[in-house]
Amino acid sequence: ENKTKVSNYSLGMKQKLGLAQAIMEEPDVLLLDEPTNGLDDSGVDEIRKLISAQAKRGAIVCVASHNKEDIALLSDKIFRVDNGAVREE
Repeated sequence: ENKTKVSNYSLGMKQKLGLAQAIMEEPDVLLLDEPTNGLDDSGVDEIRKLISAQAKRGAIVCVASHNKEDIALLSDKIFRVDNGAVREE
């Protein structure tokens, strides 16, 4: 039995745990802030697949990220915040 405290988890493990908590009950709307931050390449692939699966099941998924590759791969619509104004690209 593993009794490691969550506070001792790596950033990547905390990211995965947070996403698991977010999708566990299959919400209609998911708001994710930098979901691939701190992950290795395989973790990034896993998270992208999970996010895509949520969108395919019909959830609205909003991802805030500085990672242009995440935005390009995961988005149907892209919005940018520029000097406090939101505009669609």
